[in-house]
This record gives sequence, structure tokens and C-alpha cells, in this order.
Amino acid sequence: MNFQERIQQIRKEKGFSQEDLAEKIGISRQAVAKWEAGLTYPEVDNLIAISSLFKISIDSLLKSEQDECSNYQPKAKKVLSEDLIDFLCRAKGATYAANGTTIASSRPSSHDYQYTEGDCTYLDSYFGGEKFVGEEVLYHQEIPIFSMNYSGRVLGDGFSGDFLKEVLLLVPKEYPFRGPFVHQNGDFSYHCIVNGDVEWFQGYEEIFLLKDKVYECFYHGGSIK
Repeated sequence: MNFQERIQQIRKEKGFSQEDLAEKIGISRQAVAKWEAGLTYPEVDNLIAISSLFKISIDSLLKSEQDECSNYQPKAKKVLSEDLIDFLCRAKGATYAANGTTIASSRPSSHDYQYTEGDCTYLDSYFGGEKFVGEEVLYHQEIPIFSMNYSGRVLGDGFSGDFLKEVLLLVPKEYPFRGPFVHQNGDFSYHCIVNGDVEWFQGYEEIFLLKDKVYECFYHGGSIK
């Protein structure tokens, strides 16, 4: 399935006419008609708008196969208290994303960050650089209650670590895992999809430099009982 077929399929599944889609993302109906006819292709700004509206990854719009994380079906319940979620977001914003100071490696060649407030402690430990794997753990009263594993890679020379950290500083409290659903700064654009909630979730994030994808990361995790 090519792009024009994909966008038409998604639009119809959501019950949108071409006029509805055009109005939602601020373009003309003729522009949507040209996309679906294969005559033109959306600019990155419009791809971001479409992915945000339909809650699917940009990658899944561009590929013939559907990304396994494309269907965004969040659940409202929260296992962690508001205070613990607030702490988790502060911890994320004070460690790797803020160029925080690492602590002694817990394992050979690992990069480790720690943040503590009262009886709450956050640990982030990862390996690698251009290709990396890692784990974050939240402890309450020295008991692990939440964990997230992640694995990612740099795909292009234009990748900006500073832009990634900028995005991670914007972690939303509603889904305190990585960055917001969409974010753009200059030529860089970020998109994030997540299925589930803090009890059990999986997600995918990607960064584009103009139309080229230069970074991707898969993550999953949940509460610990």
C-alpha cells in the first residue's frame, strides 16, 4: 500500500471527508485530493499534523507496512500516584536530558544516572552511543515499582543529540515515558507513539531532519509488583 492509498484508508476509517481532513490540518481540500491521487506529496509540517491528528507514526504513513505501534489506544487508569509521576518527570528532566552528572558505573561500560528526592529514587543505566540499550527504574522506599527498557539507533549524519534532549525535557505527565507526541524545532521534527499506560506500555519515537529519518527508538515497560 503506497502513501496515497494509506492516507485515503486512514481518512475513511476515521470517518473524515477530504474537506474534514483539510480543515483539521489547515490546508485546502484540493491539496488532500492531490495527495490521494498521487499527484503531490505532503511537506514534513503536514505529515506531522496528519500523524498528530490520527495518532499514528510518520513512519507508518510512509511505509507500505503498518507499524505495530501505529494504533494509539491509551487507557485512562494510572497505577502510579500523581506525586510519583511528578517525581519521575522531574528525575528525567534532571539527568540525561539535562546533561546531568553520571554516577559510578553499575556494570562495566554502563552510563548511569541517579536522582533522589526523599524516599524516591530514579536510576537510568544505558550502554552504547549511536546504537544503545538501557533501562530506567523508579524506586519508592527502596522498592522498585516501575521500569522502562529502551533500544535505539542513529540513522543519519544529521542527528542532533541536543534536539533529542530538548524533546526529552518535554516528557508529558500523562504518558511519562519519552517525549510529547510531536515536537518541531527548525528542520528537526520528533514524533512519538505509545500504546498502554504506566501499568503496561510499549512505544516508538523517531526524529526527522527535513524528510530524512535520522533516529529511532523502541521502548516498553510498566509497573513492577
